[in-house]
Amino acid sequence: MNAAPRHVLLAGATGLTGQKLLGLLLADDGVAHVLAPTRRPLPAHPKLENPVGMVSHLVAQLHGRVDTVFCCLGTTIRQAGSREAFRMVDYDLPVSLGRHARALGATHYLVISALGADPSSRLFYNRTKGELELALQKQDWPRLSIVRPSLLLGARHKPRMGEVLAAPFSRILPGRWRGIEAGTVARAMWRLAEAPGSGLRIVESDELQQLGD
Repeated sequence: MNAAPRHVLLAGATGLTGQKLLGLLLADDGVAHVLAPTRRPLPAHPKLENPVGMVSHLVAQLHGRVDTVFCCLGTTIRQAGSREAFRMVDYDLPVSLGRHARALGATHYLVISALGADPSSRLFYNRTKGELELALQKQDWPRLSIVRPSLLLGARHKPRMGEVLAAPFSRILPGRWRGIEAGTVARAMWRLAEAPGSGLRIVESDELQQLGD
């Protein structure tokens, strides 16, 4: 059986899902230390190490012991301002995070991808997510968990208008297409981290709903 995660690296701790996951990690007695680089400071906590600055720069400076990595980074092209800026957040940073975390001894990487991720997709968003999944698989992780949520539901610091408009409809869609609460995704990811396993596991949104209930 795998040992429970005790030294955790969390990227995206100020985001919709990341902040929910951070709360779970800090409240769990089994977690000894959480390393969470962010652009703006997090509330202080005895178990939390919070380097503040440009996350792309902080990732290269990570140090210490890491068992498990959670990547909750994500944006939209509209928020990022360009396809290049979007790809930096949703592809370059997660790949760089994985590479540096492996060097620190991490053995399990859990990353938020997206419903419909496909490296051959004609949609730039889905294609980028699919390319991210392939790049992480090439890093040869002992354990890699890729979660593919549908539309994430919850209150963001900066609401995304498209998500606000789509949320009511997403709640009535069937199966994996139904919108999913960010807190549910966070709980599912933590349960995946605590459970034994190895190799690659891809978890679609309907299974995430079951795991996070």
